[in-house]
Amino acid sequence: MASFELICPAGTPAALRAAVDAGADSVYCGFRDETNARNFPGLNFSPTEMAEGVAYAHRRGRSLFVAINTYPAASNPAPWHRAVDQAAEFGADAVILADLGLLDYAARRHPRLRLHLSVQASAANADAVALYRDVFGVRRVVLPRVLTVQDIARLTAETGVETEVFVFGGLCPMAEGRCSLSSYATGQSPNRQGVCSPASHVRYEQRGDVMASRLGDFTINLFEEGEPAGYPTLCKGRFVTNDRSSYLFEEPTSLNAVALLPELKAAGVRALKIEGRQRGKAYIAATVAAYRQALDGFDRTGRAEVPMLAGMTEGQRGTTGAYTRTWR
Repeated sequence: MASFELICPAGTPAALRAAVDAGADSVYCGFRDETNARNFPGLNFSPTEMAEGVAYAHRRGRSLFVAINTYPAASNPAPWHRAVDQAAEFGADAVILADLGLLDYAARRHPRLRLHLSVQASAANADAVALYRDVFGVRRVVLPRVLTVQDIARLTAETGVETEVFVFGGLCPMAEGRCSLSSYATGQSPNRQGVCSPASHVRYEQRGDVMASRLGDFTINLFEEGEPAGYPTLCKGRFVTNDRSSYLFEEPTSLNAVALLPELKAAGVRALKIEGRQRGKAYIAATVAAYRQALDGFDRTGRAEVPMLAGMTEGQRGTTGAYTRTWR
């Protein structure tokens, strides 16, 4: 048995096929609506495409997980219920859920459907994970990117629940499931509408020699002439505090924890997750292939060989994030 299960993103049917063909053990994706936290134009799956995606993965001996990880509207839970029902009908290997009521619905209506707890639930301690295990039968928890390796080891040992951790891609510094920044600026958030810093609210303004990136009514960053103007995600903006301009929440860098494979294995981690359902199939193919090679090498030798992925990282830089507490 391989040391880890490699979980990879797919924002489109083409990306799903690319992930499977590049060596993903499992692929996660969502329906084309507000039920998943990557509800961007041009992304995600129709019901027909989801059924075809499940079949494609299964023919090749791989798994498909459906992310239904936003929070249902009080006045209209039907789309979320329908998403769970369809995932079960199509033979998905698991659904990734965050909302308590939706977990209850899935557990009661589809007792054979495997339940994974989304990172959006922000379950970051053993008591929280044990509650989801005991009440809803959750088999796996996707852990927030705020824990050290030692934290993960303790939580895994105390709960017996499979743990899945992010190893590559965007590094969200917030307590997942509780981010209100995007909602404050645009009225839309990952938690409800499945969008963070939506493109419909993005503006770029030339101010003399400076390019300003704006989100709604807020200036997120100012770029000097010749400096690449990044996308204005709120938590990646430069803000002035104590008379100094800096990346207050998060610097433009990507998580890459491949060097920590031995430590994550010793901590009892079952699955490694690559972030990026909004990425194209070329990015998916390259990152999945690199991690497949690294994991296969680790299984053979017990050593973590770091793949050449600098070109795929934000700002051409990588970090191990909170896992080693070297990230500020």
